[in-house]
Amino acid sequence: MKGTALAARMQDIQPFHVMKLLARARALEAAGRHIVHLEIGEPDFPTAAPIVAAGRAALAAGHTHYTPATGLPELRQALSDHYRTRYGLEVAPRRILITPGASGALQLLMAALVDPGRQVLMSDPGYPCNRNFVRLVEGEALNVPTDAEHGYQLTPELAERHWTARSAALLVASPSNPAGTLLDREQLAALAAFAEARGGSLIVDEIYHGLTYDCEATSALAVSERVFVLNSFSKFYGMTGWRLGWLVAPEDAVEALDTLAQNLFLAAPTPAQWAALAAFEPEAQAIFEQRRQAFRERRDYLLPALRELGFRIPLTPGGAFYLYADCSALTDDSFEFSQRLLEEAGVAVTPGLDFGRHQAARHLRFAYTTSLDQLEEGVRRIAAFLDR
Repeated sequence: MKGTALAARMQDIQPFHVMKLLARARALEAAGRHIVHLEIGEPDFPTAAPIVAAGRAALAAGHTHYTPATGLPELRQALSDHYRTRYGLEVAPRRILITPGASGALQLLMAALVDPGRQVLMSDPGYPCNRNFVRLVEGEALNVPTDAEHGYQLTPELAERHWTARSAALLVASPSNPAGTLLDREQLAALAAFAEARGGSLIVDEIYHGLTYDCEATSALAVSERVFVLNSFSKFYGMTGWRLGWLVAPEDAVEALDTLAQNLFLAAPTPAQWAALAAFEPEAQAIFEQRRQAFRERRDYLLPALRELGFRIPLTPGGAFYLYADCSALTDDSFEFSQRLLEEAGVAVTPGLDFGRHQAARHLRFAYTTSLDQLEEGVRRIAAFLDR
């Protein structure tokens, strides 16, 4: 009997390698092993109590029906107020669409902006799902190799070098995953001007805004009203499982995105939208600030500790909660190294292969999304592993 005939695109859409690693880590834990988790890009803190309380209240009040496809009007207004308060920007609520996570925003954008065969330029290394969203709409992800000298970012100079007649958009992230680096205002302005001059679009992933440690992140909305900005309640706001994000679009693109949202997912989860309103209350903001400081403390411990063990980390990440480490002094195969580290030392880290192809075999990503004592235990285990 013949198997299911899958679409050709499935040959190009690869799973997260780290998910297999995570599954193995869970199996080891089920067998009684203790695993230090440095692989998952999910805050270890539970959702803040004010948000949980607001979610319960929403359920009790019967807020379980569809919202408009563009999102709960009260939440769109709250986000507009947020841009005014935090960045000094006037962003009309009608330009803000609430989505099922930032992934929902990316799905809308690729469907709206990318015709079959058109290219989207993005950094390699970068968030792996980005290229798959492009492939889903029969576009082509053009992965541009970047190094520490570029800040692991798609710079204006690299965009100029790699843009072609088939290019439709640039996709950048600030702060970035996996390196935690930022684009400054001048770079964002240059990228926005570059895209507009060529009839293309600039998409900026700002889901780690709020989680910066040595500087304030500049929103791309400060440099142009023609950019597309996506964000999420998952990282800074700690609402990963609530599946809630948002998208800010140019005025003339909102109607098309609204139409797509109606057809693709109808609306983001209603209780999550009501709960998210509490994220902007002073009590919740104070909790987020405490957690930001905890992430900074973890970064400031783990960065020098890994460097001392022989990992090369040329840039101090200004945001997010990752360290992108060159392990070539210790191994020539980061994927095998990550597997051995898990099996022999009980430490789970993400191999560079998940973030692209450029120098993937010489890099690992460490996520400091676990407690300081677990980070210390992880470092002790890695040191002992290397000594063997």
